[in-house]
Amino acid sequence: MAARIASSLSSFNVVAFLLALLLCISTNVHISMADSTSKTYKNYLQKACNSTTYPQLCFSSLSSYTSTIKTSDLKLCNTALTVTLKAASNTSSLVKASSKQKGLSKSEAGAIKDCVDEMGDSIDELKQSLKALGSLKGSDMEFQIATIQTWAWLVLVVTETEISVENNHE
Repeated sequence: MAARIASSLSSFNVVAFLLALLLCISTNVHISMADSTSKTYKNYLQKACNSTTYPQLCFSSLSSYTSTIKTSDLKLCNTALTVTLKAASNTSSLVKASSKQKGLSKSEAGAIKDCVDEMGDSIDELKQSLKALGSLKGSDMEFQIATIQTWAWLVLVVTETEISVENNHE
């Protein structure tokens, strides 16, 4: 049981880490309006993913969105956040379902509840990041981007903490 949850959380961790790294690729968000081909879009994504810790996971997670992302850093960040939010929501649902299984000890049930609560906070931070990304404007864009990066890093830290706690209980 704990191994299944840890495995699910590890998947969420990798995706959250991918998101954080993608958001750190660009401190100056700009939109490239080049008339590009599908190959150009894939090359753009591959180059962006190569700068992450998990380039293959990055590319496989986002490659089906190349026609949406094109060569836009802003769209890349938005897509990475959206994909991460979906993965986090799915993982949270799985963990919530696991908490309803019979035969859990009090400590297991408590750990799962804490995990669900932390994942809920992470999901909220991802939603805030998406909302903020959608309303970037003005002279304080760099500050707004830094705020989004902070929220993304919080998701990462919470996820790593949950996995560490779960691994120490096994």
